[in-house]
Amino acid sequence: MMSSIAMSLLSLIAALLLEQFKPLEFRNEFMRAFTRFANKLERKLNAGEYKHGLIAWLIATVPACGIAVGVYYLLMQVSPVLAWIWNVIVLYMMIGFRHFSHAFSGISDALKSGDADHARQLLADWTNQHTTEMDDGEVSRLAIEQGLIDSYRHVFGTIFWFLILPGPAGAVLYRFATRLAQKWGGREGQEADQFGRFATMMVAVLDWAPIRLTSISFAIVGDFEDAVYCWRSQAQAWANYDYGILLASGAGAIGIKLGEPLHQDNTLKFRPELGIGDEADADYLASAVGLVWRAVLLWLFLILLFSVTHWVG
Repeated sequence: MMSSIAMSLLSLIAALLLEQFKPLEFRNEFMRAFTRFANKLERKLNAGEYKHGLIAWLIATVPACGIAVGVYYLLMQVSPVLAWIWNVIVLYMMIGFRHFSHAFSGISDALKSGDADHARQLLADWTNQHTTEMDDGEVSRLAIEQGLIDSYRHVFGTIFWFLILPGPAGAVLYRFATRLAQKWGGREGQEADQFGRFATMMVAVLDWAPIRLTSISFAIVGDFEDAVYCWRSQAQAWANYDYGILLASGAGAIGIKLGEPLHQDNTLKFRPELGIGDEADADYLASAVGLVWRAVLLWLFLILLFSVTHWVG
């Protein structure tokens, strides 16, 4: 019988290949449906209190995770192959580069062809930020930052929790938790509204280990010395320390500068400098994609190594 580790590895490979050949849109129908459900929960339960946010979060995530793992074990009783297919289907909806890489590639192509206006529009649609005042370097920096963060959310964080929890429950938990934090948490000017506090806290808990493992992976497959230096010396200056670790190590591994001021909303918004080396440009967008792919291959290799060691043992 196929071991759980081997099944997880084969599920990941199949889902990544399927997503490459037939990618889902960034805002696919499944996640749109979940977002509508989250909005409905908020309308019904949000009375500005912490406990209401806790209850809503549990309603949104626990049944879905229960269904994911319940179907997995039910199919396992019938055939491990059916359980594997279920893993692949769920992962296919939760994981993938193509959830964001369409915008990343479009920005790179637009910058290389000299169409800065189109690049700024693509970046604005992707990040929901004002980009009309940015120059090419600022567009490149922000695109690489968003690409590293989205690759972590859609790939590494999801893979980590898929491996930790039984069946595909971990992938569902992580992707739903990050979506709820985006919808309910971190709202400026709403300090009195406690509804989103639990969603924000849960993502911080879920991110702690995988974001550090991802950052270590960037260092291993990139410039190790610079990545570690930037992590240790620059990450704490970033507003979100965990993402500061991710971006600082990614920038150091690639050999570019991220962060730095941005022209937005008729002003210059100051941000700490991350990374060392060259200024970001369109060519480095491809370097960022290469870094992410090498890190994914490293993870798959380590999972394979662990699977073989477990089988031999």
